[in-house]
Amino acid sequence: MQFSPAEVQFSSAQLSSAQVQDRRRPRQGPNRRRLRQGGRPPWHHRAVIRPQPSELQQLVRDLHRQGTAWLPAGLGSRLDWGPPLAPCEVVSCAALSGIRDHNPGDFTITVAAGTPLVELQEALAPHRQWLALDPPFSVGPAPGHGSIGGLVARGLAGGYRERYLGVRDQLIGLRLMRADGVEARAGGKVVKNVAGYDLMRLLCGSWGSLGLITELTLRTMPVPPQRRGLLLSGPLEALLERLAWLLRSGLTPERLDLWSPALAAAAGQEEAPLLLVGLASVHGASLDEQERSLAEPSLPGSGALAMRRCETELLASLLARGQQAQPNSQPSSAPDQAAAAPADPAAWLLRLGVTPTRIGELLSDPALAALPFNLAAGSGLGLAWAPAQLPAPQVQALRRRCRALGGQLTVLRQPPPSGPGAPLPAWENAPAKAMIEAVKAQFDPKLQLAPGRLPGVAQPSLPPTA
Repeated sequence: MQFSPAEVQFSSAQLSSAQVQDRRRPRQGPNRRRLRQGGRPPWHHRAVIRPQPSELQQLVRDLHRQGTAWLPAGLGSRLDWGPPLAPCEVVSCAALSGIRDHNPGDFTITVAAGTPLVELQEALAPHRQWLALDPPFSVGPAPGHGSIGGLVARGLAGGYRERYLGVRDQLIGLRLMRADGVEARAGGKVVKNVAGYDLMRLLCGSWGSLGLITELTLRTMPVPPQRRGLLLSGPLEALLERLAWLLRSGLTPERLDLWSPALAAAAGQEEAPLLLVGLASVHGASLDEQERSLAEPSLPGSGALAMRRCETELLASLLARGQQAQPNSQPSSAPDQAAAAPADPAAWLLRLGVTPTRIGELLSDPALAALPFNLAAGSGLGLAWAPAQLPAPQVQALRRRCRALGGQLTVLRQPPPSGPGAPLPAWENAPAKAMIEAVKAQFDPKLQLAPGRLPGVAQPSLPPTA
């Protein structure tokens, strides 16, 4: 079962009204009737269930007893991400929202998994704190909303990983519900508590295949009083020379983002490779000193590169633009349509990863030439996106290239196949495939959770059909 963007839009709109009241019969409950009264999406034979916190455990127990496959979900805004699913119910955590505990002095916060990331950041702002995480990728002019639980379940880190490490490194503790309805907890509420370390690492990036995350304790960070961005543009070879110097230097930027010419042009910049350097410090004088260090004429590539400063407002705007794809409205060529819907610019959404020392080889690959992409230079991880016209063989060629450079490619989104062939696997088989399947068998022996979706396994086993 592959959710289309239209289906995702439908599900997100319905989450606010869909409730589960008959917990013993989730397939026949009022949640299903209410969804159908609001419209019949292509997957109307399956429901998006939004239980209240007091109903969740009994619902999961009922699903387990009935052998019903189901997908753990946050707000339901990215149901079309990842590999196609076998038919299943969708259990949303949207009703599990709010801050459970915040200790500003210890820089820790405990939240329900369905809490939107943007609301969490707003609640932390009066305390001059924040979660050092990039918002999830979105399509359109507005920043994409998403729950903190969904962010952890996908485990995707952005450019802030350069200084603050990844999302799993922000985790201190979590609470989850297994496929059989049994609750479990890992970690604690203080930074020094490392109990349950392995369980937290397993759940982060599991895509709902091992359990439903219901609560999270995370490490917060003080908001830097001063921020500034530097934009370096010019030939790719010169940018890479400057980047290599930066990574060897004593400077500690918040982020080092490499943008493709296509993304730079879409953001109103010169159509050339762009290096966005995010600086942060307690004092403005420190930012001035770092800027002077980067402007030294003796540095590699100085003669070929242009550098300019962008202050906080422009920097925030550019960072948001690097996490968004703008719809491209095209006149319809079909005679029976007055106007075509805006084309989806991220019908293909690809997660690229290579060894950082080989970033230059990836960026010079012809398969990436015309695509907008945003790559975190320090980690070698980033996103590239394209409309549906991108041929699947080109994506496969890019995947082989990433593999040859010591990395991998994950297909986060893809359009329906244009021919009789199957969609591309979201991820390839990992070297630890047997271990991953063994862990899955321990957590979910009936294979009910996220059927067809298991990171590191290209074609996971499916639950037996009824």
